Amino acid sequence: MALEADMQSHRAQDFECFRITREGAVARLTLSRPEKRNSMTPAFWTELPQVVTALSNAGDVRALVIDAEGPHFTAGMDISVFTGGGLETEAPSQRDAFMRGARALQDTFTALETARFPVIAAIQGGCIGGGVDMVTACDIRLAAPDTVFRIEEINIGMMADVGTLQRLPKLIPEGVARQLAYTGETLTAERAERLGLVNEILPDHDALRARAMEMAQTIASKAPLAVAGSKHAMNYARDHATADALSYAMTLQASIWSPQDILEAIKARGEKRAGAFQDLSEVSIFTKP
Repeated sequence: MALEADMQSHRAQDFECFRITREGAVARLTLSRPEKRNSMTPAFWTELPQVVTALSNAGDVRALVIDAEGPHFTAGMDISVFTGGGLETEAPSQRDAFMRGARALQDTFTALETARFPVIAAIQGGCIGGGVDMVTACDIRLAAPDTVFRIEEINIGMMADVGTLQRLPKLIPEGVARQLAYTGETLTAERAERLGLVNEILPDHDALRARAMEMAQTIASKAPLAVAGSKHAMNYARDHATADALSYAMTLQASIWSPQDILEAIKARGEKRAGAFQDLSEVSIFTKP
């Protein structure tokens, strides 16, 4: 695919709602419609999972940072999504089409969760509606002091259906998640940090982006196979009983055990240098014409 070739050749790519750049093994996805508060148009929902999957399959990306231009992270779903058709539910076949379309929206952010690399969200200003869906699918969330989160769907007469209701209660106390989902109240950065939704609050937008890239580069310096395995194991443990997750981790560890990476990590630490680790293998089967 041309998209995968562009990702592998490290070319900067512009899409309708975001821009992809690379700094070594760290990819950066920047929401780039500040004049529209980085709202998510129909193209966003098809382009983002394609790009994230291509980056994950390439194998040479070790961390992804998602940030945004302008004062706000995102206002969430663009109004054009609601006016573009396909939302009729009068007939059974229309309801089937609606359900499949909604599943595709869910898959957009699930791509962040299933990517082989960790995803860090650097959030400033408003993170509204679909923005909450997106950042709850990320591994780590950093925020500026002016960041606010809001489950906006309830304020426009609908329930959130793209991941917030499923992921947020596993990140903060369930009672608080329910309150936010039922009331549409705003959650400040300070309280979000206290609750554990936000890992750190940085002094300003520049410091936020710098910290996100610093953290991503630290992750990128570790053995990629161990990082990918850790993410996979933690996602599995979140959704399964402890005994099942322990058994799965044992099988996973046996399948990715790398004496070369372990010896290199120990040697690099003793020599006070960065480790020299191989990238993950490219995922190519069934992904190319």
